[in-house]
Amino acid sequence: MSKISSSDSRKLSDARAFLSAALTNKITCLEGLSSSSGPIKQSLLNSLTSTYIHVSNSLSIIPKPVSERGGNKRRLLGFPRWLSGKSRRILQSSGDEYDPGQVLTVAVDGSGNFTTVSDAINFAPNNSVDRVFINVKEGFYQENVEIPSWKINIVLLGDGSDGTVISGKRSVDDGWTTFRSATVAVSGEGFLARDITFENTAGPEKDQAVALRINADLSAVYRCTINGYQDTLYVHSFRQFYRECDIYGTTDYIFGNAAVVFQGCNIISKMPLLGHGTVITAQSRNSPDEDTGFSLQNCSILATDDLSSNSSSVESYLGRPWMNYSRTVYLESYIDDFIEPEGWTNWVGDQGLDTLYFGEYENYGPGSAIDGRVSWSGYHVMEYDDAANFTVSEFITGEEWLDSTSFPYDDGV
Repeated sequence: MSKISSSDSRKLSDARAFLSAALTNKITCLEGLSSSSGPIKQSLLNSLTSTYIHVSNSLSIIPKPVSERGGNKRRLLGFPRWLSGKSRRILQSSGDEYDPGQVLTVAVDGSGNFTTVSDAINFAPNNSVDRVFINVKEGFYQENVEIPSWKINIVLLGDGSDGTVISGKRSVDDGWTTFRSATVAVSGEGFLARDITFENTAGPEKDQAVALRINADLSAVYRCTINGYQDTLYVHSFRQFYRECDIYGTTDYIFGNAAVVFQGCNIISKMPLLGHGTVITAQSRNSPDEDTGFSLQNCSILATDDLSSNSSSVESYLGRPWMNYSRTVYLESYIDDFIEPEGWTNWVGDQGLDTLYFGEYENYGPGSAIDGRVSWSGYHVMEYDDAANFTVSEFITGEEWLDSTSFPYDDGV
């Protein structure tokens, strides 16, 4: 029996989030080892398998938090009392109002403290209990940025997603793993980003090429553009939130095993290579005990002009199951008519079709009709109570941490 009280909701949620992330890390390690060789490979594989049995068992015996579901509320610019007045002012202000003495500034023209984002990250204090604000001024930053686990509470503030661009072009085709291909890779918890474009320009012919990867707990992204082709946004693990972002791609371009809510985002499928289709999500939950999945709420599911004009010859889907217990829901979202009537597609054969959870709740638009949707037992036309389980407050414990970001959010349906 677990000795953690089910009444201690925050501790239970944290414990389950970290154990779910640990299981995701196991899968990532196995993927990295799949192309390797050598005499110790099998020993490493055996060690990983035996170690993570204990992680899985631990997750299965920790009770899920008791729901304290309330009404549908919109939260905007609210702060807990512990957040300093300085942090409140910076998060609420526009770029022109920043006091240069309060933030680190990155500017390509040399007018700031640094000319690259990576230099600012390296300079930032390790394990900071306070937020570390980095103002990335308007400009084109061609670099790969890594925010390691000891660089916590990093805040990247751009001058608008049309003005501040961080760009890379690593890809699997050029020898990188999917995990290491990211233009910006975040492992430090408490990460925030606002008004920035993250892009990977490798192109559709280069296979997996990540623009933004986040494997950091309590991370939030607001008014950003995330642009790529295959595997654009790697929401790898932990709890994440995206608000009013534009996310572009072709194949599995939102993928991973985080517990993540997208609100008010434009999800935009691009024209794929000739003979290929598009798939928006590939969620990789691998156990029914993991508190992970994708929730897209009040989003717009759109196609670029060239894809829209060719939609009769290109098959496009809302998602497919990367792993057996894949979980993705679309709530109260606009779905355009380029999406196939079936809505969803398989991964390989009937993998996960009975154990996945794909759901839709009160979507609208010409592609939202549910009459022709897949007949899998894992697909659900959701009721209100089902949808409420995938809200900010219920799914990512957002009321516990999102107020400190100043980013707006809706905590119900």
